Amino acid sequence: MRRKVIAGNWKMNMLPNEAIDYIQAFEPMVKNAKSEVILCVPYTDLFYCISIAQGTNIKIGAQNMHFAESGAYTGEVSPKMLKSIGVEYVIIGHSERRQYYNETDETVNKKIKSAFENDLKPIVCVGETLEEREQGKTEEIITSQTRLALEGLSKEQVKNTIIAYEPIWAIGTGKTATSEDANNSIKSIREEIKKLYGEEVSSEVIIQYGGSVKASNAKELFETSDIDGGLVGGASLKPEEFSKIVNYEE
Repeated sequence: MRRKVIAGNWKMNMLPNEAIDYIQAFEPMVKNAKSEVILCVPYTDLFYCISIAQGTNIKIGAQNMHFAESGAYTGEVSPKMLKSIGVEYVIIGHSERRQYYNETDETVNKKIKSAFENDLKPIVCVGETLEEREQGKTEEIITSQTRLALEGLSKEQVKNTIIAYEPIWAIGTGKTATSEDANNSIKSIREEIKKLYGEEVSSEVIIQYGGSVKASNAKELFETSDIDGGLVGGASLKPEEFSKIVNYEE
């Protein structure tokens, strides 16, 4: 039985004092959660969040990293740097990184390999645009992104990769894929992994849904056969709202 993993992606929000206040309010609300709880926060919040979350069930992740361990990459942060302060997870290949910062399938793959080399757990994003969806290319796009992201990984590494299916047309728009559509897309991703790595691996991989997840639709999404939790954007900025998503079973 796969575990549910529910991660919040704060994007470019929250100053350190706001992050501390958030975790102090949020922790009592989720301390008995059955799902694994992750907060992916801006770089400037990481150290504070890790410190304040110690001894709780809240894990802390970063939103991006460079694939190199060091070097002349002004403004970048390496996996070694993240690991040195206690980061456990890192989002890789978010559509906003692909859209605005020239992230490619090749750099996504390099970053995933580097994450594993540095004992970080990657949350890898895949998803189609509205135009691609309307052209009937959803399955083609998301299976291709998955295949290229995982290229060269061992079966054990693939098992320990979290994939987040995030249809780009649903991110921050208020539009959500129906639970059936989202589940079918995730089944396609799982089937692609099965072709590449076998049934044992595909049955263990955690695949989340992301795209305007909120308290009102979390239960319907997360109780489908193949959706293993969510990568939540806007709704994760409010402790009470996000706690309801984490505690969707109640």
